Amino acid sequence: MIGPATADYVTRGLTRAAEDRAPFVVIEMNTPGGLDASMRKIIQAILRSPAPVVAYVSPSGGRAASAGAFILYASHIAAMAPGTNVGAATPVQLGGSGSPFASPPDKTDPDKRSSTPPSGRASEAKAVNDAIAYIRSLAELRGRNVDWAEAAVRNAASLSAQAALEQKVIDVIARDRTELLAQVNGRSVTAGGVAITIATHDLTLVDLDPNWRTRLLAAITDPNIALILMMVGIYGLLFEFMNPGALYPGTIGAICLLTGLYALTALPVNYAGVGLILLGLGLMTAEAFAPSFGILGIGGTVAFVLGAAIMIDTDIPQFQISWPVVGIVALASLGLTIVFMRLALKAHRRKVVTGREELVGSTGTVLDWKDGKGHIFVHSERWQAQGVGTMNAGATVRVTALKGLVLRIEPYEHAGLDESAAPHLKET
Repeated sequence: MIGPATADYVTRGLTRAAEDRAPFVVIEMNTPGGLDASMRKIIQAILRSPAPVVAYVSPSGGRAASAGAFILYASHIAAMAPGTNVGAATPVQLGGSGSPFASPPDKTDPDKRSSTPPSGRASEAKAVNDAIAYIRSLAELRGRNVDWAEAAVRNAASLSAQAALEQKVIDVIARDRTELLAQVNGRSVTAGGVAITIATHDLTLVDLDPNWRTRLLAAITDPNIALILMMVGIYGLLFEFMNPGALYPGTIGAICLLTGLYALTALPVNYAGVGLILLGLGLMTAEAFAPSFGILGIGGTVAFVLGAAIMIDTDIPQFQISWPVVGIVALASLGLTIVFMRLALKAHRRKVVTGREELVGSTGTVLDWKDGKGHIFVHSERWQAQGVGTMNAGATVRVTALKGLVLRIEPYEHAGLDESAAPHLKET
């Protein structure tokens, strides 16, 4: 699949070939297509390469479909192995069902280039016409079949290797690398503005394996991995804010979040989907800091699932988010929401143990009392107090309210206990 990692791998390979003054470069291809931006990056690298590029569709049973057909047309020499095919280069609607933008042209139109715009929305017609102009320019540059190139885009036409050779879509059919080298030997092409005759005698092809950067890019530009990295990043920062100084959650979270965001910049994202994901994460975070007994967490989970479903703006399966991944992440988020709800309910029912409110319900001892007011000893402190009735010094009382710095009290037996049942309070 042609994506950001593929584009990085090919462009770096062509750059290295130029630096090493390689006589030519072979790009072996077996692809169902890929992203338009990545395809164009590869083609630009091919067009500016000082070394001739041989695109070779291999092995037998492989294909150069969609974006691969464009790359094949852009190469200086196009080759295919027997049993391969090329074509089906029609752009597909982003986020749609994958059907071609344009209907097949009217059979009465001999040139297959009706002035009537393709059916569908104007943006769809623009995408098709832009792709047609692009592949026609590549065909004219390399002297290949222009009409079939247009048909591959407009009608999703495809050809076998032998048919492609007969219709001058490709230059060579080769069973393997050895036969490929023999067939391209002595061919003249123009690369970097210079006429070059390819000589393959006593040459050995050297494979250029993807480096760690390409492999890393391939991993993180998987939308499923990018989504998981973002979730790990958000929750890592959340736990760090809830427990300042933990360091590990914050450090790991920041790295994962930035890596996930970098991956999104390399993918065709729908910003409405990204917005819904961020809204969902924000609501789930708010549930942790301002418990709403579930409404914020559940709403955040719904927004997150909707955003994940529409975030990647392409119908290419390899660049879409898997529903099982969305489900697992959503269930994990919902589970955390339930944990926050239980903690909130438990804290709500728990007796207050700090602050001024903690005094309410406490017991103390009367120090002095006259005309419904006096002083009591509670929590190792001397407080002003008010109450109804006569109370003797040393009597046990219960705090019922707090107003300013004055406590409202009542005799302890009024709270449901007799003084004799709590002699230890009298001693206190």
